[in-house]
Amino acid sequence: MNTLISQLYASGGDSGQGYATEGDVLVNQTADGVDLNAIWAQATSAMSLYNRERSALAALISYPTTNVGDAIPQQAASANFEEASEFGEPVGIRAAPDALVLGYDFKDYDLASRMTWKFLRNATAEQVNAAINQALEADNRLVTGKLLRRLFDPTEGTNEHMHRVFGLWNGTDGMAPPPHAGLDFPSTTSHYLASGNTAIDPGDLLDAINAVRLKGFGASVDTRLIVLCHPNEAEVISTFRAGQEANGVPSKFDFIPSESAPAYLTEENVVGQVAPGEFGGLEVSGSYGPVWIVPSYFVPAGYFAVVATGGPNSARNPIAFRQHPNPAYQGLRIIPGRDQRYPLQDSFFQRSFGCGVRYRSAACVVQVTPGSVYTPPVWAWS
Repeated sequence: MNTLISQLYASGGDSGQGYATEGDVLVNQTADGVDLNAIWAQATSAMSLYNRERSALAALISYPTTNVGDAIPQQAASANFEEASEFGEPVGIRAAPDALVLGYDFKDYDLASRMTWKFLRNATAEQVNAAINQALEADNRLVTGKLLRRLFDPTEGTNEHMHRVFGLWNGTDGMAPPPHAGLDFPSTTSHYLASGNTAIDPGDLLDAINAVRLKGFGASVDTRLIVLCHPNEAEVISTFRAGQEANGVPSKFDFIPSESAPAYLTEENVVGQVAPGEFGGLEVSGSYGPVWIVPSYFVPAGYFAVVATGGPNSARNPIAFRQHPNPAYQGLRIIPGRDQRYPLQDSFFQRSFGCGVRYRSAACVVQVTPGSVYTPPVWAWS
């Protein structure tokens, strides 16, 4: 009996059962003849490219870091020279005393492909790639959505080291923006505003612009003020004309279409530089005074934000995009399934990151509402 059992385990027995060897391939290509290993190689290459070209909207408002938190001065002002004396020592540059300790949260996220070997056998390469593209789109929504939530939500949190994770100034945490250019700001100062109107008007834009610029952000050559808004609000802004009322409020500036706008006729001349058709990989519909209008369906309708940005992944951007200190755990990763010979089978996608506001004065958010109290948006798309 023992001899018979040994023979069955060694040969697989008459039924052909036993250990599968490397030659016992379940499936090695799709139904249209594309090698699965080639698709896996393409997928890993796509992950690398995708991580280098992170979502344009996320990159434009955030700065990548591996720190769990930072002590960052909340003033935009820099050091000043003084008149030199013959024997005196010049004043030294030192860290600003108003530095605020800001924490960044961090979580792990994953998503499984759940492709069985039978599916891979009968699927086309297009169907397999479609599942990978779905994961890329889901990751884009995850990262962009979390960064926008942090920007649009004043709720304070904590990270695993109990560092406070802030939003913008909200007027309820007892903190006041630091003085700038001789101006003092009370602890009730909030960068989350309610418009008091059912439609966006020129006064709403100016209030948000002034809230940022009066604190020194968006006024230097290395930063740019942009308005992130839903296309619905961008369409209303495009009707603003200097000296004319819009939704009951007179406009101070003209909306000027960008370089990418469709051709149009006008009896007026444009004085000054026209906004570019894109900025940081995002469409620019036009300009209004000192700001460029950047419409995006990622921004919920009925809200907009004026943001001082230094460009994609700039250290001047208002939000920190925290990643793991080990480069192997950074970015979106595709991880092979349990059977390493067929990595696409039951593979999954994984992302680890977090965020927090770095400069609380560098943006201002407005809710277009007849009320007087700001309410964070409900994100229906993620």
